[in-house]
Amino acid sequence: MNNNEIYLAILVMVIVNYFTRALPFLFFRKKKLPKFLVYIERFFPPVIMTILVFYTLKDVNFGEYPFALKEVGAILFTGVLHLVFKNYLVSIFAGTIFYMFLLQYI
Repeated sequence: MNNNEIYLAILVMVIVNYFTRALPFLFFRKKKLPKFLVYIERFFPPVIMTILVFYTLKDVNFGEYPFALKEVGAILFTGVLHLVFKNYLVSIFAGTIFYMFLLQYI
């Protein structure tokens, strides 16, 4: 690929990404949100946190050293953060950063 093709591919990705984020606001600007969107808005963060927990534990062998201490520590850290701050974004991002720190440096 030459530079023009790379720039064109990046431009297409930017446009698609922008419109996938902007279209819901255009469709539901003055209308009341449909019930399924209210349901998704309410339950999406806990579902994401559950997926992250399962993703963290999917390849862990609890029978070998270090006995999943990093993973369990990161999950407990994330849980404590959520109990203290009651903010899913803070919990997810800080917990993920803490987990990556444990994996890379300990």
